[in-house]
Parts: sequence; C-alpha cells; structure tokens
Amino acid sequence: MRELFDKVLGAYLGLAIGDALGATVEFMRPREIVIQYGVHREIIGGGWLKLARGQVTDDTTMSLALGGALLQGGTHALGLHARGDDTLVHSIGQAFVQWLQGKPVDCGNTCRRGILRYLHEHTLAGPYNPGDAGNGALMRNLPVVLATLGDDAAFARLSIAQAHLTHHHPLSDAATLGMGQLLRLLLHGAEHCECRHWCDLWITQNPAFGFTPYRGHATAYVVDTVQTVLHFLMLHEDFEAALVATVNQGDDADTTGALVGMLAGARCGASRLPQRWLHRLQPATVQAITDQTSGLLALAQTVKEDAHV
Repeated sequence: MRELFDKVLGAYLGLAIGDALGATVEFMRPREIVIQYGVHREIIGGGWLKLARGQVTDDTTMSLALGGALLQGGTHALGLHARGDDTLVHSIGQAFVQWLQGKPVDCGNTCRRGILRYLHEHTLAGPYNPGDAGNGALMRNLPVVLATLGDDAAFARLSIAQAHLTHHHPLSDAATLGMGQLLRLLLHGAEHCECRHWCDLWITQNPAFGFTPYRGHATAYVVDTVQTVLHFLMLHEDFEAALVATVNQGDDADTTGALVGMLAGARCGASRLPQRWLHRLQPATVQAITDQTSGLLALAQTVKEDAHV
C-alpha cells in the first residue's frame, strides 16, 4: 500500500508540476521559447496568465474540484451500480459550477460552455459537438482513475460521464479512457516496455492517435495533445527529461506538461520527483493534493471491497 500511495501521489503532484512548469510557455512556439529561455526548465510563473511562481492553472484546479466531488459523494454515490451515477455526476457538475464562479485563473472555452449549460439547463451532457474534441475532459480525469482503481466498470462509466459534462466527442472519449488506462497500468507498476506494448495495441484500435513519426503539434486538439504526451513519455524514461522536452514544444504546454507529469510521476513515484520543482509549488496546492490523494485511495479501497461483495 505504501508503494501504491507513492505512485498515486507522484501522479497527482506530477500533474501539478507539469502544469506549473508548462504554463510559463503556453501558446509559445518552440523557436520563441528558445529565444526567450533557451531551454525552459524551471518553475518561474509568468506566461500569458502572469502567474505567480508555483501557481497552477485549470488543469490542476479542475482536477481538485472533481476529486472533491467524488470524496463528498463517497462510496454510495460513486455508482457501483449504474443507477447511482447521475447523483454523482450532478455533484461533479455543481463542483464545476462552483469552480467557475470562483473565478479561476483560466478556463477553456469548451469547458466554460459546458459548465454554463449545466448551470442553466441542469443537463449532464450536451449533444455531440464537432468542436468538443479538445483536451479539457482528459486533463482533469485523474481523480476518477484514483477513486475507481478497484472497479473497471465504474472507471469507464464515470470517466465518460464527467467528460460529457463539457466535452461530447468520440476522440475526447477515447483519449480520456485511453490515458486513464495507461495511468492505471503505471500505478500498478508496469515497466516501460509493457507501456510501450500497450501503446502499440491502443494505437491499433485508435489509429487517429498514432504518434510515430511525431508531427510536432502540441495544441489543445485532443489528438495533438495525446500524440505529444505519448511521444515524450515513451522517448524519455526519466521524469525531468520527459517533462522538459514536452513543455518546450509550447502550444498547450500546461496541459501536455500536466499529463506527462501525471504519467511520468506515476512511473517514478512522489519520492523521486525533482525536489526543486516540488518545493516551487505553492504549499496550499501540495497540501490539497496530498489530502485528496489519501481520501481517493481510501475511497478506491472501499469501492474495490464493495464491488466484490
């Protein structure tokens, strides 16, 4: 259990580290990053959002909002049987509304549109929208993965349900499930070669996300995001090397950084995260993540036990 906690905490803190590191160079092109920073490798804040040093963006704060709703709902609302799902998803929708009303430092257009739809219509999903193929549902799904580690069916249902609150597109769905499955593998100790084999099989089933050869696009389009994440995660086994290479692609660097940080953090564990980056995160963020990690793991254990009753 101690090893699992280290990996889970590594994933969540890794997400925040990647978010904070990447936000500085979000929307920049690689050549612009080179001119301004050489190689961007330190958490310094700034960027187009003019962040404080160690401040995170919507990638981390939406994840925390989602995780808080899962913990507030508890095992009963977690939907071990499908009839319980709507109650929990409404709780998640309400958490997103509160998050938006709290004036976050940033919110993507698709997330904003979906949250406002939920606020005014109280619907759990909008219709299919060809413009919903962004990465906003994928970027925040970590708490669902953690809360459902003991229940494959609940993982799949709740991943899609939380996604459809703001994003209703098959590419978003596939990416949210796929990266969640890869995270689960890493949390259970999968080696690099096993993850590479999983990627090959998953790309066969989802060819739109093929990342070899890498096209060099790191935008918020979910295909570009996943291709970037998988390319650098597979290219570099070291946490820092993978993350630095990712964020220096620019574009949607806070989200690609957050996702690589999440996956590489699960691979190495919290105990092996670069301490200088960890110490740069705002203490309140680290505390919130640590507290939520403990709660979500406890919830997952209860879910696992109940699923096998």
